[in-house]
Amino acid sequence: MGKLFGTNGVRGFANQDMNAELALKLGKSLGSFLKPGERVLVGTDTRTSGPMLKAALTAGLLATGVEVHDAGVVPTPALQYKVKRGGSGAQRGVDEPAGSSYYAAGAVITASHNPPEFNGIKFIDPDGTEMHHTKEDAIEDLFFNDRFRLVPWAQLGHVAVMPNVNEEYVEGILAKVDVQAIRARKLKVVLDTSNGAGGLTAPYLLQRLGCHVITLNTQPDGTFPGHNSEPTPDNVKDLVQSVTAFGADLGVVQDGDADRCVFVDDQGNYVYGDRTLTLMAGQAVAMNGGKGTVVTPVSSSSIVEQYVKAKGGSVTYTRVGAPIVARKMMEIKALIGGEENGGLIWPEFQYCRDASMTLAKVVEVIAKTGKSFSQLLGEVPVAHVYKTKVTCPDNKKVAALDALAKAHAKGGKVDLTDGVKIFSDDGWVLVRPSGTEPIYRIFADAKSPEAAKRLAESSKSEIEQIISKV
Repeated sequence: MGKLFGTNGVRGFANQDMNAELALKLGKSLGSFLKPGERVLVGTDTRTSGPMLKAALTAGLLATGVEVHDAGVVPTPALQYKVKRGGSGAQRGVDEPAGSSYYAAGAVITASHNPPEFNGIKFIDPDGTEMHHTKEDAIEDLFFNDRFRLVPWAQLGHVAVMPNVNEEYVEGILAKVDVQAIRARKLKVVLDTSNGAGGLTAPYLLQRLGCHVITLNTQPDGTFPGHNSEPTPDNVKDLVQSVTAFGADLGVVQDGDADRCVFVDDQGNYVYGDRTLTLMAGQAVAMNGGKGTVVTPVSSSSIVEQYVKAKGGSVTYTRVGAPIVARKMMEIKALIGGEENGGLIWPEFQYCRDASMTLAKVVEVIAKTGKSFSQLLGEVPVAHVYKTKVTCPDNKKVAALDALAKAHAKGGKVDLTDGVKIFSDDGWVLVRPSGTEPIYRIFADAKSPEAAKRLAESSKSEIEQIISKV
């Protein structure tokens, strides 16, 4: 049996490995895992291959007797919010208990920040979190062994359109922030949704918050004509220029499915995800009376812990992956959590990465403190992070990583939470295998940009030599 699910669902090149046949089989696998008559909410981002994959996935679900509700084009966190909330009383059957779960699962067709030629399918649990790996393992077993429950013609599932998912999501965010305080500040915001699904929610959210909104690339277009949907500095140069040209209070860019976002401050400075997480985690601890726990992966910069501890809080580290962070947050009742890539998790709203909730919380902090975004960020330590990667065949990943760990076991402090994290006087470097590609990702965090690059490149050379020998 092979491996189907990666860190964030199943991904591949559209109409090649991520094709209609795969989507059909995934639908039959999920449907066979569920019970006949149970409901699945399905949505897509704006990618051109989304309708094809949705049709195939839906067909597979219907063949197993599962009911499908079509949410249309939605941000991933909007679909997760709807799955978590379930249906209204008017939608429930008369014989259905009021407290029962309305959706047995969700399925979102997206490749998040990847280029337009990619797509993927991610399953959602009834509580709105990304599906637990134990359930994914059971679905994989059905998938690879062709053990499907195909029902008679009279028991096939049905499709219903589920309108207003995006509107409910926006209303849900508005209920969790101080709308009046934000409206009173009358912030000017430049918004770039990367031609992705966030264009259907984020502009309207900002308008409802009383902001003057200037939009870039908010028209849904699955070819991503404005720029690739990964919110890197190279991809958001227009946003940076627009913030300074319009004298905006801040700029924000969302990725393709709007679960992550990156900011630009009022001075036109690109704000890396580490700093956004650090600022908002520290603010959350401060507003909680100087106490609370923040959850973040071992790949996050040390500035998170430095700033959070200064505010009176503590940090718990996990393996990389939003579902892992979210479940640890649920376990220990954390105040806030997130990753270094701009994916923040707000437990008072839902346990998943959420770009629009993050945007609302950032403008709330700016409004309520009376400070500019750059002033707030000036209180946060500067992270000196360097990232690179190394190609490694999947069949060598474990052996090479073991060899790297053994090489440093006696020389200093090593953390094996996820990959190999090696600490030194200059900082630390993390070498971890990708869950979706035949590569190692290398993160370095140090006291200066030069030291971070030196640590990363040194580890890159070391792991390349190890790979050549194993």
